[in-house]
Amino acid sequence: MKLAATLVALLSLGGAAQAQKPDQVKWSLTLEPAAAPPGSRVLAHFQGKIDPGWHVYSMTTAAAIPTTVKVAPNAVSERVRVFAPPPRRAFDKNFNEETETYEDQVDFLIELELKKDAPAGPVEIAAEARYQTCNDRLCIPPVRRTARATLTIDAAAPAATIPMPAGYAEFTGVRKAAAPAPTSTPAAAQGFGAFLLVAFGFGLAAIFTPCVFPMIPITMSYFLNRQSASRRESVFHATLFCVGIVVLFSGLGVLATAMLGPFGVVQLGSNIWVNGFIALVFLVFGLSLLGAFEITIPSSILTRLDRASQKGGTVGTLLMGLTFSLASFACVGPFVGTLLAASVQSGGLRPLAGMVAFASGLALPFFLLALFPSYLQRMPKSGGWLARVKVVMGFVILAAMFKYLASVDQVLQWNVLTRERFLAAWIVLFAMAGLYLLGFLRLEGISRDDTMGLGRLLTGMAFLIFSISLAPGMFGGRLGDLDAYVPQASGPSALGGGASAGSGLVWMKNQLPEALTKARAEGKLVLVNFTGYACTNCHWMKANMFTRPEIAAALQSFVLVELYTDGTDEASRRNQDLEQSRFNTIAIPYYAILDPDERVVASFPGLTTDSKEYLAFLQKGAPQKPAAL
Repeated sequence: MKLAATLVALLSLGGAAQAQKPDQVKWSLTLEPAAAPPGSRVLAHFQGKIDPGWHVYSMTTAAAIPTTVKVAPNAVSERVRVFAPPPRRAFDKNFNEETETYEDQVDFLIELELKKDAPAGPVEIAAEARYQTCNDRLCIPPVRRTARATLTIDAAAPAATIPMPAGYAEFTGVRKAAAPAPTSTPAAAQGFGAFLLVAFGFGLAAIFTPCVFPMIPITMSYFLNRQSASRRESVFHATLFCVGIVVLFSGLGVLATAMLGPFGVVQLGSNIWVNGFIALVFLVFGLSLLGAFEITIPSSILTRLDRASQKGGTVGTLLMGLTFSLASFACVGPFVGTLLAASVQSGGLRPLAGMVAFASGLALPFFLLALFPSYLQRMPKSGGWLARVKVVMGFVILAAMFKYLASVDQVLQWNVLTRERFLAAWIVLFAMAGLYLLGFLRLEGISRDDTMGLGRLLTGMAFLIFSISLAPGMFGGRLGDLDAYVPQASGPSALGGGASAGSGLVWMKNQLPEALTKARAEGKLVLVNFTGYACTNCHWMKANMFTRPEIAAALQSFVLVELYTDGTDEASRRNQDLEQSRFNTIAIPYYAILDPDERVVASFPGLTTDSKEYLAFLQKGAPQKPAAL
C-alpha cells in the first residue's frame, strides 16, 4: 500500500510538472492534395490535438488571447486564406465571462492559391499558430508552434476541387480588441449592485444640500399650479422634469466612458494629471462650501435656459430640468466627482450606470412630491441646518482632496504627503467638523444663542470619535479598511516593500531577475505581486489580506517580489509591459506564481475579501511531498 501511495504521489508530481509546460497542444499539417499543378488550389489541414482538461481560444474571442494562424512565405503560393471551425461558447472561470474555445481537437483550414508559374518540385509549407492554453484554474502564457508539410508542384497532377466544410468562417485578421483580464473576482463583480445602491444614495443625499433643498417647494409648486393644467398633466411634466435631470447626469457618465475607453480606465486611479485635477476641483468646492467664495453657473446661461423652459411643452419642461441641474451643480459636483472617479476605474458600463442611479436618486423626491403634493407642507423649512450641512460638507470634501493628492505624491514618489502627515490632516479636518457642530468653532450656520439638538450633538460626537480613531495609524497601527485609502507607512513597518507590519514578510521591489535567482538557490517558487503606488485595492490586500495569520504563513514559503506598474520611472513601464505580454492585462492588483525558470504555475486577478479563496491560490504553489514508502 505504501508503494502504491508513493507511485500515485510521484505521478501527481509528474502531472503538476507537465502542467507547467506549454505543450498541451500537438500540431500537425497535412495537404489535400499532396501534389498539385501550378495555378490550382490546395487545402491544408492545420490540426491541433489538445490535452484533456485544456482548451485554446478562438480567433475572435475578446476576453483571452485569441489564436492566430499564419503561413510562412514560400516560393509557390500567392494568396493564403485561413478558415476557422465554429468554437464552443461558454462561461470561463479564468476571465469571469463567456469565451470562445476549442477542446480536444481543432482543425484550421488554410487555402493556398498557387502561382501560375510556380516551379516544379517539392516545397516545404510551414504553418505557425500562436495561442494560449487554459484549464479550469490557470492559464499558460501564449506560445508559438510550427508544423510543416511537403507539397509537390507537378504540372501533370490533376487540379482538385475541394469544397469548404459547413460552419467554417474565414478569418480576415480583423477582430475585436482583446479586453484586459478581469480586475476582480466574482465576489467583487457581485459588488455592482452595491455600487448602484451607493450611487443612488449619493443622489438622495444631494437633496439635502443648500443648493438643492430650497428648490423643492419652488419647483414643485410651479408644476402643480400651472394654469389650465390637470393633475395628470402636472404629474406628466414633473416626470419629464426628472427625465431632464437623469439625461444631464447620465450624459456625464457616457462622456467619461467615451473619452477614456474600457481599456484606458484600468489605471485611471494612478494617473497624476487626473488625480491632480480632481484634487484641484475638490479644493475649490471645499473652500467654496466653507464660505471663501460662491460658485455659480453664469447667469446668462441660466437665463436663456429659463426663458426657453417658460415656453412650455415637453421641450420646455426638459430644459427646466437641465436648468435646475446646472444651478445645483455647485453642491452636487462633489458627489458627481467622487462617483465618477470611483466608477471609471472599473470601466465598462459603470460610469453610465452610476450616473443614472445617482440622477434617479436626485430626481425621485420631485416625482413623489408631484404624486403627493400635500407632503410639501410637512417638509422642514430651509434654514440654519442647511448652512451647517454646507460647512460640514466643506470639511469632508477637503479631506477627500488629500486622497487624490496622496495618489499624485505616491506615483511621483515625492514622499511629501507621508502617512503621518496625511492622517494628521484628516484628524484635524474631521475634528474641526465635530467641533463646529458642537459649537466650539464659529462659522456660518451656528450662532452663540443656538440651542443644540440631539441630532447635532450625536453627529458632532461621531466626527470627533472618528478623528481620534485615526491617531493610532500615525504610529504604525492598522486602520482596517481605511488602510486602502491612506498612504502606506515607510520604514521597517511598511505594509508593502520591506517588512510587512506584524507578519515578518520581506518583499523585493522591482527585482524579478534577482527574485528568480534567489528562488532557484532556495528551491522555492516566486510570488509576483503586480501592484501600484496609488492602487486602493492593492493597499487593501497588503493591509488586510497579507497580514492574516494563515495567509502570512503561506507566503513564507515563497520568494516575494512586488512589481510596481503605475510609476513614472522606467521600471514601472517595464513591469507594465511584462504584465501585458505575459498575462494580457495591465490591471492591478494581479498575482502570479512563477517557478525559477519563469514558468507560470498559477495566477490570481484582482481583489478578494475571501481569505480561503486566496489561500487556495497560494496552495497551488505549495511544495508537494510524496508519501513515505
